[in-house]
Amino acid sequence: MSAPAYREAGQGARSVLFLHGIGGNRHSFDAQLAALPEGWRGLAWDMPGYGESEPLPAMIFEALAAAAVALLDEAGAGKAVVLGHSMGGMIAQEIAARHPARVDGLVLFATAPAFGGRDDSFKQQFLADRLAPLDAGKTPADIAPALVAAMFGPATPEAVKAQAAASMAAIPASAYRAALECIVTFDRRAGLERIACPTLVLAAEDDTLSPPKTMEKMAGRIPGATYRCLAGVGHLANFEDPAAFNAVLTDFLTSLD
Repeated sequence: MSAPAYREAGQGARSVLFLHGIGGNRHSFDAQLAALPEGWRGLAWDMPGYGESEPLPAMIFEALAAAAVALLDEAGAGKAVVLGHSMGGMIAQEIAARHPARVDGLVLFATAPAFGGRDDSFKQQFLADRLAPLDAGKTPADIAPALVAAMFGPATPEAVKAQAAASMAAIPASAYRAALECIVTFDRRAGLERIACPTLVLAAEDDTLSPPKTMEKMAGRIPGATYRCLAGVGHLANFEDPAAFNAVLTDFLTSLD
């Protein structure tokens, strides 16, 4: 299988690999790719099955992590800072656990160390609720506007919401279904204390999917992690306030120099 499709921006000896969330694609971090500090290049993928990337035989976290490493190989990046949003943040944790030699640092943005709690009923209900529209014949384009609207903070312009909804609308129904079935299996809680690279845990004040309290607790279990919370934005803070997001990211990347 070929490496996932990706877009590249910037030049430098150090790399950042951007992993989008379940509703994103390689353009989800365009505003961040355009603002990388000098000496850094960015690589932003289409997750397998999304955009121009071939689907995996089975979408599981181990295979997604291996696909990300294949991308780094394709791009000639021995190591990278891995920035993951939501499901992408889970994949980032999986890469750090399975391929630590390829990880220069982590940015875990609006994500979690596990999906749901220890009770499987939440996972089952989530999956049933999200799959029901697909089972009824609807497409990601049909459900994107309502789902995406709930992820933003209260002051987000409609044009920004439309941009995020268009991203989700482009996902093939089969890939979206596979991602939903994959995400509910994630649990890397036991590995947080073993993360050994510089780590930024980045929350958003109005994020109801990955609440700041949960993110701060996660940061407290990662040795030496930095915790930051962006004010006035929700789960898609990289769209909502790219300037604030980029400033925090730049601070972290330059601290690694």
